[in-house]
Amino acid sequence: MLLDRLNWRYATKKMDPTKSVSAEKVDAILEATRLAPTSSGLQPFEVVVVTDPAVRAKLKDAAFDQAQLVDGSHVLVFAAWDNYTEERIDGVVSDTAAARGGLTEALTGYYDRLKGMYLSRPADVNFEHAARQAYIGLGIALTAAAFEEVDSTPMEGFEADKFDEILGLRERGLRSVAIMPLGYRDPEGDWLNGQTKVRRDADKFITRVNAAN
Repeated sequence: MLLDRLNWRYATKKMDPTKSVSAEKVDAILEATRLAPTSSGLQPFEVVVVTDPAVRAKLKDAAFDQAQLVDGSHVLVFAAWDNYTEERIDGVVSDTAAARGGLTEALTGYYDRLKGMYLSRPADVNFEHAARQAYIGLGIALTAAAFEEVDSTPMEGFEADKFDEILGLRERGLRSVAIMPLGYRDPEGDWLNGQTKVRRDADKFITRVNAAN
C-alpha cells in the first residue's frame, strides 16, 4: 500500500481550482506531520496553514508566480525556529514531564546537556539544524497526503523573507523553509500527470555493507 501511494504521487504542476481538500483530510495530514520524529523530540518547527485566497495570492507573488498556491485549496508553510533557547527547550521538558508522569533526573539531565551544546552555538547553526527537522516533517506530510489521495507539491522556490513578512513569522521567532500546496490535480492541464516516475535504479541508489562470509 505504501509503495502504491508513493508511486501514485508526484509533484503536481497544475491543480484544479474548483476542487477543495476536505478539513478531515487536511487534519489527517497535519496530525501525521505533528507525529514526525525530530532530533531529541524538540519539534523545532511549526506548520502554518493558509486558506485565505488574498493571502495565498500574496504568497504566490513571492513564490515566482507558481499557480499551485492559488489553484490548490491549502498552502502549508513549514517554519523552523530561528534559534534554540532555554525557554524553548524547557517547554519540551515540561511537555515531556506532563505526558510521562513528572520530572526525573534523567529527563532534566538529558536536556541540560542539550542546552550546553545548543545554546552556545551561533543562531544560524541552530536554525539550519531546526530547518533539517522541518524537512523530516515535510516528508511525512507528503506521504500522508498520498495516503489521503490528496495532491501536493513540495517547494523551495519562494522568497522566504517575503513569506516571513506576509505571515508575520519573524516576530514569532520563526523562518519559513519549505512550502507545500494541497489540492487535486487537473488531469487535462498538468503536463506531468500520467508521466512515468523517474528514479535511479536501486543498484545505483543503495549501497549495502554486509558481513563477510
